[in-house]
Amino acid sequence: MSTQVSSATQVSALTIRSYRPTDHRECRQLWAEMTAADAGLYGATSDDDSGAAFEEYLTRLDLSGMWVASDVGGGVVGMVGLLLDGRGGEVEPLVVSSSRRGEGIGRTLLSHVADQGRRRGLGRLSISPSARNLDAIRCLHAAGYDALARLTLSIDLQSSRESVFRDGVDLYDLRFRY
Repeated sequence: MSTQVSSATQVSALTIRSYRPTDHRECRQLWAEMTAADAGLYGATSDDDSGAAFEEYLTRLDLSGMWVASDVGGGVVGMVGLLLDGRGGEVEPLVVSSSRRGEGIGRTLLSHVADQGRRRGLGRLSISPSARNLDAIRCLHAAGYDALARLTLSIDLQSSRESVFRDGVDLYDLRFRY
């Protein structure tokens, strides 16, 4: 199934379609871009081959589907995956090429994966953005991901180094760094 999308801010038509093996190189590059951006949020550098984890992702037994946003003139500009999690699903990854962010591609991919989840009879979808990725959190909130379902806490074991965490958010009258 393919969905055609056009927007006033886009020059060409965008198609949301299932991942194909011929998309591998472009999707691996998007994965590398996502990994590098996530590492940069915490002042770290990504591995030399930051796209390598994409190979492992493709072999996951809980991978229910993967879709790409394909631009007629520019190839694959975004991708989204759906992992099964009991009666629910986890959206992973959601990535849009940095050169195309802000055009509604991410929201279109999220809408598509939500439709796919409904067709599969899933009761809920969840997604886990980095706590420091405010742009992603805003995009997700605007797309309807507004229920806090899970919280992951970390402890900094590198106390001799300057902490990569900083002050950030109050939750349940507790202060958390992010």
